Amino acid sequence: MSDLLRSVNSPADLRQLPRSALPQLADELRQFILSSVSKTGGHLGSNLGTVELTVALHYVFNTPEDRLVWDVGHQTYPHKVITGRRDAMPTLRQLGGISGFPVRSESPYDAFGTAHSSTSISAALGMAMAAKLQGSDRHSVAIIGDGALTAGMAFEAMNSAGVEDGKLLVILNDNDMSISPPVGALNRYLAQLMSGQFYSTAKDVGKRVLKSAPPLFELAKRIEESAKGMVVPATLFEKFGFNYIGPIDGHDLDSLIPTLENIKNLSGPQFLHVVTKKGQGYKLAEADPVLYHGPGKFDPVVGIQKPATPPKPTYANVFGQWLCDMAAADKRLVGITPAMREGSGMVGFSEQFPDRYFDVGIAEQHAVTFAAGLACDGMKPVVAIYSTFLQRGYDQLIHDVALQNLPVVFALDRAGLVGADGATHAGAYDIAFLRCIPNMGIACPTDERECRQLLSTAYGRDHPVAVRYPRGSGTGMDAGRDLEALPYGEAALVRSGKRVAVLAFGPLMHAAQQAAEALDLTVVNMRWAKPLDEAMLARVLASHEAIVTLEEAAVDGGAGSAVMAYLQAHAQTHPVLALGLPDQFIEHGDPAKLLAAVGLSADGIQAAISERFF
Repeated sequence: MSDLLRSVNSPADLRQLPRSALPQLADELRQFILSSVSKTGGHLGSNLGTVELTVALHYVFNTPEDRLVWDVGHQTYPHKVITGRRDAMPTLRQLGGISGFPVRSESPYDAFGTAHSSTSISAALGMAMAAKLQGSDRHSVAIIGDGALTAGMAFEAMNSAGVEDGKLLVILNDNDMSISPPVGALNRYLAQLMSGQFYSTAKDVGKRVLKSAPPLFELAKRIEESAKGMVVPATLFEKFGFNYIGPIDGHDLDSLIPTLENIKNLSGPQFLHVVTKKGQGYKLAEADPVLYHGPGKFDPVVGIQKPATPPKPTYANVFGQWLCDMAAADKRLVGITPAMREGSGMVGFSEQFPDRYFDVGIAEQHAVTFAAGLACDGMKPVVAIYSTFLQRGYDQLIHDVALQNLPVVFALDRAGLVGADGATHAGAYDIAFLRCIPNMGIACPTDERECRQLLSTAYGRDHPVAVRYPRGSGTGMDAGRDLEALPYGEAALVRSGKRVAVLAFGPLMHAAQQAAEALDLTVVNMRWAKPLDEAMLARVLASHEAIVTLEEAAVDGGAGSAVMAYLQAHAQTHPVLALGLPDQFIEHGDPAKLLAAVGLSADGIQAAISERFF
């Protein structure tokens, strides 16, 4: 790291540099990000693509007084380095270290906490209107990607912003890439703008020439508007009430800085369209932005290499194979993802069954209701969605799917703690928010084989069912290739012991077995958080003094609460110890360490049971 980058410990330091030094600073910052992420893992391609934009924003705007709101936020590593967290980068996404996303409690420069997409314009508009009401002249800037712009919430915010006169700037960071390749009509529209320099230049020149002949200018303007955005990129955004500027090269500081300085002096909502490249400056990431979206540790000289021995299949792999096998057996099956094809293990399905594969973009609400419409007319939709993202489609889940009792399968990936991405991505709440919904079933497989079996069970039902499974790999058990289903709502006795019965929901059953061996406990694989196997519960209660429930999910309102409600309803007085995730947001870090910290390791489970009952 050179003295130039080392000299920048805050945006105030950056603003003291001559503009002529900024290209060198950007180059050094890019190399620092590449070196740092290769040692810790994290999001790479998106951060390499926002280096110049980050430098320009902090150079032009008076941060933190002026607010920067980064959409999703996985492109903020350059922002973190510039805002005083350079020396903390070796702790990125590790327990006790800095987050991979903006966090308000971490820095005054993180104006808004993000990690889910498409929230920036709403938040920045709120800040802009707060400034207006307070009599402040500070600016609010939302930086949103072309993938995030496909979500309805972004358009709701633009619709609202277009009638306000706060100091709001929306920057579209158009890199033609979110996580999976972007899809949909809006993306096709934005793709035309890659050649938009010509149209933008032609438009400006034409206006200057025709303004000397007002009747011709008005005629040209009407013709321009009638093109409905197919030629002139400004049309769509100007219809929302924004002043559209661009597209400009997001890696050219000589374009970015003067443009941003000019925008600061304009009134009303502004929309700046910048074109960037994911992985900019690192050829391997430029060539494969999906692979380099969120890599683990790697050698930047040789790039990401395949491991010498094949890794264990992940739960996402198991789901993807099941989806292909079930689709081959049933032509009614359709697969739906909200822009997470790779993460959800659906690449194979998209290639084998392209007509039955639907990537709806970052639009979870639409994904759920779209599935409901398919189910209404005889199809069998499977929605592959991260647990934390289903929260964004909750109203649709209740109103459009469950209320109409439609047979939609929800494959909930990333259930439980997810590690480095932290609280925003943890699938902690699905059992609690699903079990209160009539008609819903909730399956909690303990391993890969059971995951496949319970997906088949869910698919065979005539009502909505969610199957929740964790990130990454499990026991390494062969999941098989058959489509065998397990009985709906039926638990399994795993170990017979004395006095205390542990009712395990999901993969923590294996830790429960270790504790049970030491304390001679009974262990039941409950498999279903809803419906509970009441016959098994009655059997266990008749032969044990106490009950322990165990789940990698929020303990408040979770499966343990369901068991306690059953006991109360049946006038049972057995003591119950409910073990699960506590009533707090759990930070980023290694999943095993996080589970140990909240008492959900094998030792922690044994200690909690011993303290309570022995």
